[in-house]
Amino acid sequence: MATAHEALTLRDRLRGMSGVAVGVTLIAMAFSLFHLTTSFRGTLSTLQQVYVHLGFAMALIFLTRPIVSEESRFRRLRWFIDAPLVVASVVVSVYPVVNFLDIARRGAGDPTEVAVVLGVIATFLVLESARRMVGWALPLLSSIFIVYAFVGPHLPMIIAHRGFNLERVSATLYLTTNGIAGTPLQVSATYVAIFIVFAAFLNVSGAGKFFIDWSYAALAWFRGGPAKVAILGSALMGTINGSAVANTVATGTFTIPIMKRAGLRPAFAGAVEATASSGGQLMPPVMGAAAFIMVEVMGRPYSEILTAAALPAVLYFVALFAMVDFQVARQSIKGIPRKQLPSAWKIFKKGWHLIAPLVLLIYLLVIVRYTPIKAAFFATIAVILASWLRANTRMGVNRIVGALKEGGLSMLEVAAACAAAGITIGILMLTGLALRLSGLLIDFSGGNLMVLLFLTMGVSIILGMGLPTSAVYVVLASLVVPAMVKLGVEPMAAHLFVLYFGVMANVTPPVAIAAYAGAGLAGADPTRTGVIAFRLALAGFILPFLWVYNPALIMQGPLPQIILAGLSALIGILSLAATVQGYLFSSIARIHERVLLGIGAFMLIKAGLMTDLIGLGAIGLAIGSRFMLGAVPLPPSPVLAPFDEAETEGATT
Repeated sequence: MATAHEALTLRDRLRGMSGVAVGVTLIAMAFSLFHLTTSFRGTLSTLQQVYVHLGFAMALIFLTRPIVSEESRFRRLRWFIDAPLVVASVVVSVYPVVNFLDIARRGAGDPTEVAVVLGVIATFLVLESARRMVGWALPLLSSIFIVYAFVGPHLPMIIAHRGFNLERVSATLYLTTNGIAGTPLQVSATYVAIFIVFAAFLNVSGAGKFFIDWSYAALAWFRGGPAKVAILGSALMGTINGSAVANTVATGTFTIPIMKRAGLRPAFAGAVEATASSGGQLMPPVMGAAAFIMVEVMGRPYSEILTAAALPAVLYFVALFAMVDFQVARQSIKGIPRKQLPSAWKIFKKGWHLIAPLVLLIYLLVIVRYTPIKAAFFATIAVILASWLRANTRMGVNRIVGALKEGGLSMLEVAAACAAAGITIGILMLTGLALRLSGLLIDFSGGNLMVLLFLTMGVSIILGMGLPTSAVYVVLASLVVPAMVKLGVEPMAAHLFVLYFGVMANVTPPVAIAAYAGAGLAGADPTRTGVIAFRLALAGFILPFLWVYNPALIMQGPLPQIILAGLSALIGILSLAATVQGYLFSSIARIHERVLLGIGAFMLIKAGLMTDLIGLGAIGLAIGSRFMLGAVPLPPSPVLAPFDEAETEGATT
């Protein structure tokens, strides 16, 4: 039970807010409570579930993202624009919820005049809310496809169609599950939403701080330890929250200053945080909710998704650890003395109970085989119960309200992006282009799998620059994966391929959003930070090609083959790290040694006995050169700034 003091604090907080702030808090809380309720009792019909979700999201977006800033001299105009948009958001969302039976009976072919008008308004609201949340790129793409629906007869034969009138386009986008309420928003309104709420409760309970503090105490004494803290802490948090940018900002507030103090350059510190935060979405068991979306899209068991994703995620983070370790070794950067660090064991004893909800989540999914939505509900309740085992983490009324509000506001970006993506998919389905897209991709690639993979990589990265990872995956799983499967790619390999490159968009210049967030915290040049993050994440750009040609890396095949593929890839990515960072056996690598290591890396990464032998031979020559020519001296160790123990308390919650 909450104490009287906690309840009083909550009342005082609400009294100190403006009317708008109180309204936002209450709506965001109701948003989270709606998803907690439906995750336990069962979701509504598809159209009802989606439009309740979208109504909450759009109302909050227009309340929290005003069309003009508070500093603008035109700020008084805000309510003449935003207030009607909030009301319209409620109206267009309530109509399908109340009339879903009539809509199902009529279908898109016989809409009422009211429905057509509301469909036009709903489409505009979705595009505007997406613009405010994720920028112009996605709404512009959706708008182009809307125009495409009308001008089809006037286009070249390869993409032409018979054309559709306003009534049909409006009804399809608004009243069917092939438009705004399509697969992307359905995923947002079920799997993604409840896991965002779960992540918010974990965060407010102090689990985020525990992950960072424990990682700091356990790793900061290693060479370049603060950077390795960022990697481990960001991996733990990133797998839960599913947003590379949010994770970069949350954990980077603590880790980036510590890395800079240890002697790492600001751009490198920001890049490490961004690369690790992005990779967290690839790390089981939650994978930023992607694992559960894959269960729904592929129809495969959760345990199979988990198993397939495990080895690639481990290899990604091993490569990142190696990249960072070789860089700090090259700069002679040492760890923080152990006597200045808190005890990892003491921190673990104080916070171990915060791991219990994650353990329960995995147990319910793997052993009990609950649906991901129901498992997330019980895991969220477990967060509250577990928090009461320690006074400093106890969640009373004030903290629960904070978690509900944070959960509701954290859903906005994903909901807006998924709704806009639904418009694009809806037009593709309506015009028949979606059915021809696989054939077009295969024709464009000339039936060459490697060309198709590069095309898919490019599309995934481009979409990932303007969409959350979960939305990128849902879109490409529907549109691009079938073409890959037609050319013989194992379905699991194809689905993981598009997921990985959707994640890699966060650290791919020129729009490396997570890297730019890290650069802002580090006070570094964004472009340079993005380039460094791209180099650090290089393994993430290579591994997907490997498992397409060698599915043993995703646990598809006999055990000896899996072990051999894993060892070969491990040696290969370590050699790749040595090549990129120019470091070999405690000294700087010479040019010819880096060339040999690079050849060895790519030969080992590619499956096959002959390529493995060539790769090992090239690496052996590089090592032999080191013993014959001797080591290149490293620079002197930098002088560390005075250490402030208060920094260990700086993790954000």
